[in-house]
Amino acid sequence: MQSNIDHNLIRRLLTESQKDGVQKLVVGAVIRRDNKFLLLERVPSDFMGGLVEFPSGAVDAGEDLLTALARETKEETGLTITSIISYLGSFDYTSGSGRKTRQFNFLVEVAPGEVKISSTEHQAYHFIAPTDEAFTTLNISDAVKEVIKTVQQQ
Repeated sequence: MQSNIDHNLIRRLLTESQKDGVQKLVVGAVIRRDNKFLLLERVPSDFMGGLVEFPSGAVDAGEDLLTALARETKEETGLTITSIISYLGSFDYTSGSGRKTRQFNFLVEVAPGEVKISSTEHQAYHFIAPTDEAFTTLNISDAVKEVIKTVQQQ
């Protein structure tokens, strides 16, 4: 897996998270195909049920952010990251266990393949452009929409 991410940036992100009292780290993969973004829809019975989000997940203890990004992307979509292009920023939220959580988002390229989601976590996947009606009708957080806008400005 190729990466354009500077290790000093990763260190700075981790240091800032610690200073800010962040208790849980999450990574999000921003996958774009033909100007549409891959978003996953959480199962209704799960934490934040029905939310439409980037493929994302928690960083395990002792795991670095980029390794977690590759692992979570594979687990949630069946896709393999070939390149990490850029860091797109972060957003904070409170996890289901009440912990202050920070999600770091990265624009990635993936190998060709079919999206395969786990039915225990997600009920559907969508490739959506910001101009699609679904972009306004699906339950997509403002934070995710902002990250998508960041990609479009690059």
